[in-house]
Amino acid sequence: MRAVVYQVIALAAVALAVWFLVSNTLHNLSVRNIATGFGFLDREAGFAIGETPVAYTPADTYGRAIVVGLLNTLRVAVLGIVLATILGTLIGVGRLSKNWLVAKITSIYVEVMRNVPLLLQLFFWYALITENMPGPRQAHNPLPGVFISNRGLKVPALEGHSLDWMLAGLGLAIVAILFLGHWGKKRQEATGHVFPLGRAAIGLLIGLPLVGWLVSGASLTLDMPELKGFNFSGGLTLSPEFAALLAGLVIYTSAFIAEVVRSGIQAVNKGQWEAAEALGLRRKQMLRLVVLPQALRVIIPPMTSQFLNLTKNSSLAVAIGYPDIVSVVNTTLNQTGQAIEGILIIMGAYLTVSLSISIFMNWYNKRIALVER
Repeated sequence: MRAVVYQVIALAAVALAVWFLVSNTLHNLSVRNIATGFGFLDREAGFAIGETPVAYTPADTYGRAIVVGLLNTLRVAVLGIVLATILGTLIGVGRLSKNWLVAKITSIYVEVMRNVPLLLQLFFWYALITENMPGPRQAHNPLPGVFISNRGLKVPALEGHSLDWMLAGLGLAIVAILFLGHWGKKRQEATGHVFPLGRAAIGLLIGLPLVGWLVSGASLTLDMPELKGFNFSGGLTLSPEFAALLAGLVIYTSAFIAEVVRSGIQAVNKGQWEAAEALGLRRKQMLRLVVLPQALRVIIPPMTSQFLNLTKNSSLAVAIGYPDIVSVVNTTLNQTGQAIEGILIIMGAYLTVSLSISIFMNWYNKRIALVER
């Protein structure tokens, strides 16, 4: 009975604190004649956004502007997680290399990058990209249609009806690779024969988009960037802000991921290495087939934290002018005065994304966990 009473008292205290904060906030807003609610989302935004993955104009609503900011955040977070995982894994394995030079270089990388604040790294990469690059008229042109300037990297863009078919083929290839990977693992457990997934994956990634291109009539053209006035038009653009943010997040987070991978590999019993060596496996095969699958059970939980940190650290984009959700909402609340609603939108967006990452990683962690009999 005491335990129940204590829980009821604790819940009542929390409810009372929430009621006090909400009522006090609403009273203060009413006294200052500040409007509340999310009705402002349907009003015209009236400001431009530098990078828009979907169609957007200043005549669109604040709601659509916030969606654009959220998509920009998701874009840099997803790419950052993928690239940081690959780089961090390579560096973590390199720290355990028997090659003295490789081990020392990767150790220096980890110690330097994780001890320099991320914000300083973002400023460094942004200054390096913008200040050491020429203007559009003097842009570097290393390849036909490729221009590098302080406005970013311009490359040719694919256009045409066949592009959708090729993307569909690419998506189908990824699904097929996942299926083959699962089937190959079961086949190896049953027969001991290793399925050449790498060669099959390359064939699918090239073959299925090619089939989509042929089936759709091979209607594909290149939109080449051209210098018009003081800037380029056409093609695809990798902006300096996006490049600096992505580089900073990947380099900073990969140093922490490297330590997670290193500790996970070292957590595997030395006897597993010796047993794999006794079977005649090469070191790469030992790592890929024996050690890493066991190390994943140790790696995944702290790796989840690093993915969440990278996603939340992307909010520093506002410091270098990348239009993520924080930047867009800041502009919105400055124009509308809806500060509380704006902060709630930012909190809700990051909470939703972070919980989605946590749910997926927890599911994967449970899937690879050892099941005791």
